[in-house]
Order: sequence, then C-alpha cells, then structure tokens
Amino acid sequence: MISRMFSKKDRKQSNMDRTSQLLSTSLSSQPQANKGATTPTRRPTNLPSVSNPFSHSSSTTRSKHANQPPPPSYTNIDSPSSMMSSPIPASEQPPTYTPPTAAAAPSTDNPYAFLSTFDTVFMIDDSGSMSGSKWREASAALSAITPICTTHDKDGIDIHFFNHPRSYTNITSPARVDSIFRSVQPSGGTPTGSRLYSILKPYLNVLEKKGKGNCDDVKPLNIIVLTDGEAHDDPQSVITNCAAKLDRLDASPWQVGIQFFQVGRDPEATRALRDLDDGLVELGCERDIVDTVPWTSEGGRVGLDADGILKVVL
Repeated sequence: MISRMFSKKDRKQSNMDRTSQLLSTSLSSQPQANKGATTPTRRPTNLPSVSNPFSHSSSTTRSKHANQPPPPSYTNIDSPSSMMSSPIPASEQPPTYTPPTAAAAPSTDNPYAFLSTFDTVFMIDDSGSMSGSKWREASAALSAITPICTTHDKDGIDIHFFNHPRSYTNITSPARVDSIFRSVQPSGGTPTGSRLYSILKPYLNVLEKKGKGNCDDVKPLNIIVLTDGEAHDDPQSVITNCAAKLDRLDASPWQVGIQFFQVGRDPEATRALRDLDDGLVELGCERDIVDTVPWTSEGGRVGLDADGILKVVL
C-alpha cells in the first residue's frame, strides 16, 4: 500500500516536471524584445479592408467620385449684399406696402352735420298778431329748415303751437310743413311759458328716471321758438326751474337749449326777448341755455330765414 502511494506520488511529480519543460521550451523559442521597448499590438488579419474616404491616397474613393459634377460655389448667406443680389421671382414678390388710412373723421364741410346729435323741436307763436305776412314768413323759414334737419336726423322735426292744441311729430318734408301751416289759423294770446313747460316737463321726467350723472344716454333737446311779441305769462321761471333741475342731475351743458327768434320789428318784443336772455343771470340761473335773436341782428341780418336760424342753433 505504501509502495503504491509513493508510486502515485512519483507519477504526479513526473507530470509536473514535463509541463514545466514544455512552457520553458515555448518561451525560449520567442524572440527577445529590447529592454524598455513596448511590444507592438498586431492588427488582426481577418478584419475586412475599409478604405478611408477622406484619404487622398485612396484610389477607390477617387474612382468612385471621378465622374460626379463639382459642388456649387459657396455663397455667404450672412452677407446682406449677397441676399439682395439674388432676384426674387415676380410670382413670389411680396405685395406692395400701402400705408394704413386713418379712421374717417366727421366731415367738416357740412356745417349742419351737428343736427344729428340732438332732437329738434319748433314752438310756433300762433297768436292773433302772427297772422298775415309774419305767418307766411314763419312757414317759409320752417319749410326751408325741414329738409336740412331731416337729412341729418331720420326722426325729422316736431312742431308745437302756442294755442293750437295739436302737436305734430316726425315731420320730414316741406310739403307737410306747408299743409300744417295752412290748417292752423293764428288767434289768441302768447302763452310762451305754459307751452314751453308742456314740452320741457316730459323730457325732464325722462332725465330724472335716468338719475344723476346718467343723462348722457338721453339725446339732447333743442327748442326753437318763433314769436313776434312779449309773452303773456312767465317763461323766465319755467326756464330757471329747468336749469336748476339740469344742474341737480349733473346734465351736460348742452342737454337742453332754447333759442328765441323774433318775427317782425316790434321794439317791445325785442326788449322782452333781450331781457329773457340777460335777465336769467340776475335770477341766479348760472346755466346758459337761452339765446335770443331779434328781427334785426347785430350782424345786419334782417328778417327770418332758414340759414340765419340754423347758424344760431349750431
């Protein structure tokens, strides 16, 4: 048993000695490198051959691109001059620049354009003293004014008389004005104040319903009074009360306007109309809502005509 153990040990040692001898023989057959030199890494020989397309020595690359046309010449796109020098086809040209036009402003050529901003009401003195030529003159002036007013106000004009009980609204033609004047016969007195009150009261009621500071929603009212004489009642108190109410409502200065035009040459009527205008300030009326125009105006105008009336109104 012991002899077998030594025999087995001897064989194992013999095998180890043989392996060491083979390794020693293999290493001794390789050439010895210089001391300090790095052994170069050999390139595998089984990799496919790939030519460098950027190498000028590659004949394969030269032959491949030999027949292709050269690339276009380089243009510096950052240069403004080069961009401008390249023409744009007509079909691709941008549209011609047109400066924007300002919003159309209200025409200043027509002096009566302002008529569209308020309602026009005519109050006609039909007292007995207005019969004859005064009546015809008032009718002619109103007929001439009507088409001018209706051109700028589709609602037309309203006509009220001092004594005649009926009122006429939305009149739009001179023929209708002539017809109305033919149907009314001047008679009676001159109740200027009471008739003026009957027109102002419903309008002021509308303003009061709107409340203070909200009157701008209501179209301004312009009353044109044609009369030949002094009033038989008290129009001043009616006007001052109206002005005070407009002040309380904080209405605009042009919310209500009243223009008195004299028909005829009666000096007492001229004085009364002048006092009606100037005397309101003495009564404490600071709001100026009244203008009076005598038969012979300061500008030399004599008589009653449409152009003179509208110039004062505007």
